[in-house]
Amino acid sequence: MPVNLTLGVSLKMYFGYQQTREWCQQVAEITRNHPLLKHNDVTLFTFPSQPAIETALTAFAAAPMSVGAQNMSSEPQGAWTGETSARMLQEMGCRFVELGHAERRTHFHEDDAQICQKVCLALQHQLTPVVCIGETTRMAAGHARVFAIEQANTIINALKNKRLQGEIIFAWEPQWAIGASQPASAEYIRTVCSGLRHHLAAAWPRQARVIYGGSAGPGLLTQLWPDVDGLFLGRFAHSPDAFKSILDEAFALSHHSSQKETI
Repeated sequence: MPVNLTLGVSLKMYFGYQQTREWCQQVAEITRNHPLLKHNDVTLFTFPSQPAIETALTAFAAAPMSVGAQNMSSEPQGAWTGETSARMLQEMGCRFVELGHAERRTHFHEDDAQICQKVCLALQHQLTPVVCIGETTRMAAGHARVFAIEQANTIINALKNKRLQGEIIFAWEPQWAIGASQPASAEYIRTVCSGLRHHLAAAWPRQARVIYGGSAGPGLLTQLWPDVDGLFLGRFAHSPDAFKSILDEAFALSHHSSQKETI
């Protein structure tokens, strides 16, 4: 049985312009030829730095990788120096936008109201929001699940109040696990993500996916599947070969699923 999988990569601000260009070209070649993408429903997206979006769009024009932005303005247009509008991202050809990352919440003091406003604007401009949620400090898995559901409900309720519809990807990233030497255990992640997915199936049916980020690397997808819809990759995937290894792992997982289905 083919797998329905979502894999995203954020380049953050680690790369310069030329390095971003080279990464996109190499990953475009990988994705154009990888067997995972021939018989499975796979969604791939990447978030380069804002000045390199056009370059990424060009590199992936003939590859199954969508491009998005790491952030956007909470205002539709106007005198907002240094900001980027949802309308411009849509016009450029972006399909996704990352919103509410822990760094934006902590260092730029973005609150729930501002993030909800951005999510609404994204959907109004046919951009799929990838909304980052997650607890700041380590807690019991059951409590983290409740925390994630409450964060997701804040977004869902804002959309319902404005009578908006559209697909949302929730990237659950426990903030204490981002870049940590000892990330969250597979059991911890499965508990939170499976509970969040079950809740969203009723609260936002057929329009929500849950992917895991926070020191996501090789072998993790196999441990988490099928309790997650995919992974949100950071520095590990900044090597094209490492990104390919995740695709290889997903392909092995899809092959294994197909074999089980025929038994």
